[in-house]
Amino acid sequence: EKILAPMVVGKSVDSAAGIWDLMKRVRGHRMAKSGIETACWDLEAKKLGVPLWRHLGGVNRTIECGVSIGIQDSIEQLIDKIAIEADAGYRRIKIKIAPHWDYEVIKRVRAAFPDIQLMGDANSAYTLADIDKLRSLDEFDLMMLEQPLGFDDIIDHAKLQAQIKTPICLDEPIRSAGDARKAIELGSGKIINIKNGRVGGHAQSKLVEQTCRENNIPAWCGGMLESGIGRAHNIAISTLAGYTMPGDVSASKRYWHEDIVEPAIEVSPDGTITAPDGPGIGFQVRRE
Repeated sequence: EKILAPMVVGKSVDSAAGIWDLMKRVRGHRMAKSGIETACWDLEAKKLGVPLWRHLGGVNRTIECGVSIGIQDSIEQLIDKIAIEADAGYRRIKIKIAPHWDYEVIKRVRAAFPDIQLMGDANSAYTLADIDKLRSLDEFDLMMLEQPLGFDDIIDHAKLQAQIKTPICLDEPIRSAGDARKAIELGSGKIINIKNGRVGGHAQSKLVEQTCRENNIPAWCGGMLESGIGRAHNIAISTLAGYTMPGDVSASKRYWHEDIVEPAIEVSPDGTITAPDGPGIGFQVRRE
């Protein structure tokens, strides 16, 4: 309200893609910038009378959805939760892992669900001293191992990726297309998670997506506990060609008793969401 908004309100730009440059004088604060920038994309699409996903250049109107499940009190409880989400149709199951909750847990999960697309998210819980343990996870045919090492690291990840078969997915250190390019050149990982809030909005997400696509690096849309508004933006950006893997774009009911958009966001029985036809984000904000 006090710093970024005055840089934007009342200013003229050729398109919503120019909003980012108005805020360039401020370093960082990409999530706040994303809030302003994505709203401008929504406004521009509404003025043009077109769906946001199409305005962004989306090509895959129907997107595949995955879910993220945290560390549970027991492996049995985790298996029960996975069963619920698999039955709901979700195309990919992400489970959180940590040094006390990894090999035996994944072994049991894989035995119970031999065919699901399964990945582990470590949230920077490991170091290079854990290479042997992380290499042991290769036997479980995981889609990827997300951010096993330091949250801001791409150097040690390159060393780790060279010694394990499971693809590493980079999350927190990728804040821009430049970060993505450097990580790809170093071989720090084979997959990139793109989060609108982390990179600063749609224009920046499009640049990261383009970098991934041109280098044949699969990408997917990560979630940051969005309300229906942010979730609608995630749906729209996930329709771009470079988003080739199921993302963390799930139904409103997984997080909210009552969402702030209508209709509530729902996932089909086959684990997909179809981007809406209406102008802008295609959902109405329940302003009351």
